[in-house]
Amino acid sequence: MEKQVMKLASQKAVVIFSKTSCCMCHTIKTLFYDLGVSPAIYELDEIPNGREIERALQKMGCNPSVPAVFIGGQLMQNSTSTIMSLHLSGSLIPMLKRAGAIWL
Repeated sequence: MEKQVMKLASQKAVVIFSKTSCCMCHTIKTLFYDLGVSPAIYELDEIPNGREIERALQKMGCNPSVPAVFIGGQLMQNSTSTIMSLHLSGSLIPMLKRAGAIWL
């Protein structure tokens, strides 16, 4: 299943594994939308193999399992705090440009 997660994570410049009931997931998705990013989003509570994907994310070090953010195919460990720290330090936008998630 971890290989399947990595395959999904590499299909777009930004991939977010989320749950519809997760407020931090909503915050992260909103941030990316506000930055002009169009991420691939997998709502684990709405897809048939969501529980298996969630377990695979936990095995990959995601704790909590969502939101799990991949940029350029790379897992952002501690996704919420890492993404917010990168954004506040001004490093997120250059990273997104390098990954091809935004152009301007």
